[in-house]
Amino acid sequence: MSLDPWPSAPSLPAPIIMDQRWTDAVFLHWRIPDAVAASFMPPGVVPDVFDGSAWVGLIGFRMQGAGLGQGPGIPYFGNFNEINVRLYSREPDGTRGVVFLSLDASRLAVVLAARAAGIPYVWSRDHFRAASPADPSIGYSVRRFRRGARSDFAVAPEPDAEATDPLSVHLTARFGLHTSFRGKTLYVPNTHSAWPLHRARVTVLEDQLIAAAGIIVEGPPESVLFSPGVRTQFGRPRVLGGGT
Repeated sequence: MSLDPWPSAPSLPAPIIMDQRWTDAVFLHWRIPDAVAASFMPPGVVPDVFDGSAWVGLIGFRMQGAGLGQGPGIPYFGNFNEINVRLYSREPDGTRGVVFLSLDASRLAVVLAARAAGIPYVWSRDHFRAASPADPSIGYSVRRFRRGARSDFAVAPEPDAEATDPLSVHLTARFGLHTSFRGKTLYVPNTHSAWPLHRARVTVLEDQLIAAAGIIVEGPPESVLFSPGVRTQFGRPRVLGGGT
């Protein structure tokens, strides 16, 4: 019997500030130099390196039932597609997180509220590509209303190919995000069960979002994953170096 490679999620500090579900998640990842990732890190954190490299991800998923606290999802505004470009961060004590370079969504009110909190959301037109009997591909397309950057990507999941290797866990076992807000670095914790991960193959990939974020990648992604999804909750943010 094999051991579960997933780390246990840390306890979430009260109060619960948000509850939501992420479904139909597509993860594409490329290696990038550590020095490139370091230039995007908020003060107090460094790139979380694996196999000698930092990693940049292009991720799409469907946000469903997002609501405040542990209450029900907010109608309309709690359901939308999100496409994000992200890096991976680590604090001196080993706490790991995500640093978002951009998050594209079609709900303008959500975008404005998130930007006011220091999260780099971008208002965009997007579309979820569902699998069909004729085409098993699942993916996302997005075009920004300003400056026109776009992305179109899809994968064909391999349902019988479970992904539990160390790299897949490193890229997806993340229980918080680091962000800069009013001159401080915040860590916003979340918790969720292990992603049910499957290997996948790229069927469509035409992306401008990573380049728009200021990072150049070449060739196909080294890691391609799909997950049907998880439920997650967010807790109270903390300021790095102490305080609340």
